[in-house]
Amino acid sequence: MLATGALLSTVASSADLSRIEHILVIYLENRSFDNVFGLFPGADGLSNAQSAPPQIDEFGRPYGTLPPIRSDGKNDERFPADLANAPFDIGRYINPNQRHPDLTHRFFIHQMQINAGRNDRFAQLSSAGGLTQGYYNLAGTALWQYAKEFTLADHFFQAAYGGSFLNHQWLICACTPRFNNAPDDMLHWQADPATGKPVGDPSVTLDGYAVGTIQPFFPPHDDKHPERRLPIQTAPTIGDRLSDKGVSWAWYAGGWDDAVAGRDLGDNFQYHHQPFIYYANYAPNSAARAEHLRDKQRLFADLKTGFPQVAFYKPVGRSNQHPGYSSILEADRDVRDVVEAIRASPIWSSTAIVITYDEYGGLWDHVAPPEGDRWGPGTRIPAVVVSPFAKKHYIDHTRYDTTAILKLIETRFGLPPLGERDANSEGLLGAFE
Repeated sequence: MLATGALLSTVASSADLSRIEHILVIYLENRSFDNVFGLFPGADGLSNAQSAPPQIDEFGRPYGTLPPIRSDGKNDERFPADLANAPFDIGRYINPNQRHPDLTHRFFIHQMQINAGRNDRFAQLSSAGGLTQGYYNLAGTALWQYAKEFTLADHFFQAAYGGSFLNHQWLICACTPRFNNAPDDMLHWQADPATGKPVGDPSVTLDGYAVGTIQPFFPPHDDKHPERRLPIQTAPTIGDRLSDKGVSWAWYAGGWDDAVAGRDLGDNFQYHHQPFIYYANYAPNSAARAEHLRDKQRLFADLKTGFPQVAFYKPVGRSNQHPGYSSILEADRDVRDVVEAIRASPIWSSTAIVITYDEYGGLWDHVAPPEGDRWGPGTRIPAVVVSPFAKKHYIDHTRYDTTAILKLIETRFGLPPLGERDANSEGLLGAFE
């Protein structure tokens, strides 16, 4: 039976992190907690969602049935058009090796979906309709097995509202980037002329903060609209903090070498999933870029020749679990390959692996995000800690957000915080013995 921790417990500060010589963060894509762990025994999942408010229409009335599931503006015929207004098992209609439509997941719309904690406008404000209420039974997958064997954090929230770009930034700098003098069309709402519903929202706030998907100034990037690239950023990152302290680190990315060389292999490499390339310190031809930004294949090689003390791993698009261009099982296989390679390596006995997601991907969760600041936190997402030092068969109910990863790294290696959020975080200490 899984042990559980007390909700919002005060984590013992005496956890001995000195034995941890390596920290690896595996950063997947776009899943809420209930979507992939809602059925996990003992977790705050769908069994606790019976009294959750139903999804409502634009007039504030509960839907009789969920809006039809849509993809590219058309109904997805794999799903019935009259699903009950409640969570439903996606596996009844497609298997987890198949891909389902992408869903709306943007900064301002996300806050509207949360609707002051009621979480009842997800379906109304989604391009995929009722798919927002879907979940999987993932018993038997690698990620599920790691959660059973080690620690699952079931009150872990994405650091910022909205999508992947902003949450990757919060993972490395606990900050929202600046975009002064952005083009006017990046500042205005877009609406469906027929219904008035928002179909997009500004990528940049009126006071110059970048909150939506924006291409980096430096390559690799999508070069179609250079005036819309994010200006070069100079805020401190966790990479800078580690380098200043002499702690070795790397960002490993699937498809990185091909992207840098301009080779498109059809793997859906996502430039905005590479947060360090937005920063001046990691410009092309810089020593820091050459040292710290590496291809996935280097990860396996470095396990034999010398693994960094802190590492991040970002799967390429087809293997990151993002709706639309990746499936649940494609990503699960990728995670298993990396984790099992580490468990079979000499560094396993001194390593902590954190497997989590950047954001919710437009998928509903029944737990309201905690009160925070202008930027978040947003919807609850999964987080699993795999380590010889992690509590075994344990569910950690402590409230965290993504900046807890930064706090864990900062605590272990004696680094100053990057902002208020990570400074005040519990730092995932509740997951460790």
